[in-house]
Amino acid sequence: MHDTVKDYYGKELQSSGDLKTDACCDFSAVPEWLKPLLANIHPEVTSKYYGCGLVCPSVLEGCRILDLGSGSGRDVYALAQLVGPTGEVIGVDMTDEQLKVAEDHRKHHAEIFGYDNVHFIKGYIEKLDELGLEDNSFDVIVSNCVINLSPDKDAVLSEVHRLLKPGGEFYFSDVYSDRRVPDEVRNDPVIYGECLGGALYWNDFVSLSKRQGFADPRLVEDRPMEVTDPKLAAKIGNIRFFSATYRLFKLEGLEPECEDYGQAVIYKGTIQDSPDYFELDKHHLIQTGKVFPVCGNTWYMLKDTRFAEHFEFIGDFSKHYGIFDGCGTAIPYDEGTSSSGEAAPCC
Repeated sequence: MHDTVKDYYGKELQSSGDLKTDACCDFSAVPEWLKPLLANIHPEVTSKYYGCGLVCPSVLEGCRILDLGSGSGRDVYALAQLVGPTGEVIGVDMTDEQLKVAEDHRKHHAEIFGYDNVHFIKGYIEKLDELGLEDNSFDVIVSNCVINLSPDKDAVLSEVHRLLKPGGEFYFSDVYSDRRVPDEVRNDPVIYGECLGGALYWNDFVSLSKRQGFADPRLVEDRPMEVTDPKLAAKIGNIRFFSATYRLFKLEGLEPECEDYGQAVIYKGTIQDSPDYFELDKHHLIQTGKVFPVCGNTWYMLKDTRFAEHFEFIGDFSKHYGIFDGCGTAIPYDEGTSSSGEAAPCC
């Protein structure tokens, strides 16, 4: 599968216009603060972008970031501007043609930014241990529509957990299915290259995350996918695919479910470009100045991470009130339009 993917993204695809589905295309609404950053990126880099989501979380200044499957470098160069001259962004990719595009324009971006804080490494995201990357050395790890292409997803998440600092975050977009993809679909090289064949059944992904130390995966946003090529659509049949962005925190003490300890937080409105609210995930849109009840896991995700200084914290873990109402196991994705809007506190 490595050879299939390298051939598809290095030789078959010349630009995003060659794709046969919308799986590896980012339809996320680009926020206003990000538009000038993307405008600084070289056109050849953006033309060979095959992401399916937005992997630029907030509060990144000075952070050390790793991009898994960095491709032509679009996300690396966007993140480089967010971490600033005191931060660093490293991109890992296995495809020579994509790495060449990223490296060819490195000097161009350094001149525009006024600093050079990026590095690109050739390697496999399942074998990051072979690249000399140290344990507990990254604040944030990102990936954009790449893990579905990996033949060993357990190894990827295991390496991510090893490399993240305590309190660090894996923030990534990928493709998921509403059921397990059968072998005859999975093994089709075009379907696999289009980011569908290797898509995980969403509940298998949740189990995998927990198995590798990420006890409470948080869904940030999602949208249904469309297979635009009729021949591929016929092969896929009734399987439904979704593009989804998750955030996984490396935190001790997270529980398997959302437990209620009577805690709450107040967002100070101090995160740049987010004066009115902070959106932790699909179910946690926290308005500035408003007391917002949270479960114990959400408490840790805010208090023991880079977000702590932007919140006030109410309560502790001295008394347990049971599980939060509404925590369930149904498919978490919206089956119509993309998700948006304010949700109820916690689950």
